[in-house]
Amino acid sequence: MIPYSPTPSTLKPAEVAVAMVEAAVAKHRTRIDMIFFKAFLAGAMLSFGGLLSEVLQGGATGLTASNPGIVKILGGFVFPVGLVMIVLQGQELLTSNMMVFPMGVLKRAVPWWGLPLNWLVVTFGNLAGSLFFAAILVKYSGIISTAPYNEFVAAFAIKKAGTPQWHQIFLRGIACNWLVSIAVWQAAGARDTISKIYAIWIPIWIFVACGYDHGKFMRRCPPPLRTNPLPVVANMFSVPLGIMFHADVRTPARHLSNGT
Repeated sequence: MIPYSPTPSTLKPAEVAVAMVEAAVAKHRTRIDMIFFKAFLAGAMLSFGGLLSEVLQGGATGLTASNPGIVKILGGFVFPVGLVMIVLQGQELLTSNMMVFPMGVLKRAVPWWGLPLNWLVVTFGNLAGSLFFAAILVKYSGIISTAPYNEFVAAFAIKKAGTPQWHQIFLRGIACNWLVSIAVWQAAGARDTISKIYAIWIPIWIFVACGYDHGKFMRRCPPPLRTNPLPVVANMFSVPLGIMFHADVRTPARHLSNGT
């Protein structure tokens, strides 16, 4: 009698690496217009998670005053819904493609020029989706137009794009992209939907609750340093949304891109 051998619930790391290379090939072979459309949807999906997190944190004014750490933990806990939807739907997010495409190029399964092309298209697609969501589905829908939510989104944007130093933003971006890549890697190794959700949830919860960032926002410095542009990492959804609610993040913006 042949002994029963259950199928492992996760792939081995080597098998996940092969799956990543195959994913890079599939992405490279997808039409550019489809890549942009999927990136647009990814920007919107990620913004759903960002909005949910800001609604929770912005509405918890009493709890923030008494126990701000719990509010950060709760805000981080709900944020991963965005990446879960992106992964389960198979959309295009720049942050994950920053891991997938280099692996395909290094294995020579994808030509080198496919990497910058994909990153460029996905960047603008993510940005377009995030701006559409922030402007049409949040700002003009009026769902957070009253206090304390409108005040929180403005303050949150300033906190992300106005106050940190450039080296702090850079280091936060490293930690964020590391955790997002871990989430995508673990999800690729999981065989069932529930396992994929759980594999995504923990790393993203950590990065949001701890205050790490992804995305890049270039702004002018205030006088007397106005001639030196500083890089400030921010979310493609939260910073534009804050600007729409009159946050002073020293606009005009010179460059806006996502790592999200």
